[in-house]
Amino acid sequence: MSLRTAVVGGGTISDNHLDGLDSMPLTTLAAFCDVDEDRVREVAAEYGIPGYTDMETMLAEADLDWVHLCTPVGTHLELATAAIEAGVPVLIQKPITETVAEYEQLAETAREHGVHVAAVHNHDFDPAMRELTTALNHGAVGEVRTVEVTYTGQTYPDSVRRGDWAFELPGGEFEEGLPHPLYMLLRTGGYPTDREDVQVITHLRGEYDRPFTYDGAKLQYKSREDVLCSATLTPGNVPDKHVTVHGEDGVLIADLISQTLVTLDRDYQASPIARARNNLDRAVDRIAGNVKNVKSVVEQRRNDDWATRTEMDAHAYQFEAEALALTGDREPPVPLEEAGWTIRLMEAIRDAADAEVEVAQDVSATD
Repeated sequence: MSLRTAVVGGGTISDNHLDGLDSMPLTTLAAFCDVDEDRVREVAAEYGIPGYTDMETMLAEADLDWVHLCTPVGTHLELATAAIEAGVPVLIQKPITETVAEYEQLAETAREHGVHVAAVHNHDFDPAMRELTTALNHGAVGEVRTVEVTYTGQTYPDSVRRGDWAFELPGGEFEEGLPHPLYMLLRTGGYPTDREDVQVITHLRGEYDRPFTYDGAKLQYKSREDVLCSATLTPGNVPDKHVTVHGEDGVLIADLISQTLVTLDRDYQASPIARARNNLDRAVDRIAGNVKNVKSVVEQRRNDDWATRTEMDAHAYQFEAEALALTGDREPPVPLEEAGWTIRLMEAIRDAADAEVEVAQDVSATD
């Protein structure tokens, strides 16, 4: 079965969806929609598909099985609801909605109509994250105690990347990238028991022309599985991105830059030799991971078929997994609840930032 699929939205991320859907054996790229007529003509000509500037018309005419929504977050609820009410499943670029209230409305509409809705959480399926998940499923470190996500070197709030719409977010472009570390934390450590259990500290270190409320955050909570979860999120010029899992029997470190997984599984303080072995084990795992990645890149250049592409391209991996879920061959790779908790954590960060701004204003007023 080939799923007739449309892409809605012609921004920077849409090319991943257009090319992926055009290449994937499980899908047929059937239509494209955007409010920019020039962009519609360009994409329609490149892929030989119908182009639309109105989503309602596209849903009525294109006979679709699936829609990929790649528009600014403020439009997600309205456009996704239109697809759901037309009976068409939707895959939505992160975050799934702008607010928790919008998410709850969207989830309820999906339940009422029995239509599958999911968010693009592509970094869940990076090679290192897939290795980490597999290792945890096999009990590699025993009972998990803590999960720490470090995501530093993020984009600054006023960086020009996605478009002016991102500058309307309280954290600007910095906030636009926050779903990635948050959903990886949720995927690895589990969901909070309650929104009120989430603790956040924010700061605003930079000086910007726009009224951003934060450009850094530290978040923590205890998951339903009694795992201590935390994330450190800051902008900067040198990225450092990794997920560290501490268990009773070892430690796993997924380096999201090099896409390698380090396993620490012994007492490295037992002797001088053991301490030296710590560095050796880290180096061996990183070298082995790098060799594996190089082989995958070389193989992709030699044989750029879809199966090879999914090994390194996390978007392609999720697209295929979502398509298989729609055809009934597997469970959805990203539960709707994960998307909901991602926006709840983002809202917790915004709320903390607002509180910090109020405190600063009160202090300034009394000086």
